[in-house]
Amino acid sequence: MAAEISDRVREIADARGVPESEVFEQALELEIADLWENVVLGKYVDGELSREEAIELVGLENVQRADRETAVVEADVDWGLDA
Repeated sequence: MAAEISDRVREIADARGVPESEVFEQALELEIADLWENVVLGKYVDGELSREEAIELVGLENVQRADRETAVVEADVDWGLDA
């Protein structure tokens, strides 16, 4: 697995013409942003953050997506309970 990641990083660095360290830095930034979004949306769905706070932190589009996904899960649970 580590060799595969190293190979991918090297290939990305070569394709972009940047050092491997920059690829690692960008990957870390992207993953932290993704993890942060998941934490914020989780708190929003759990009622720990208001909709307005969540929108301020991760944007309207992400909150709307979380609303749609939550509605789908709730509908699925309701369907399962009615079966």
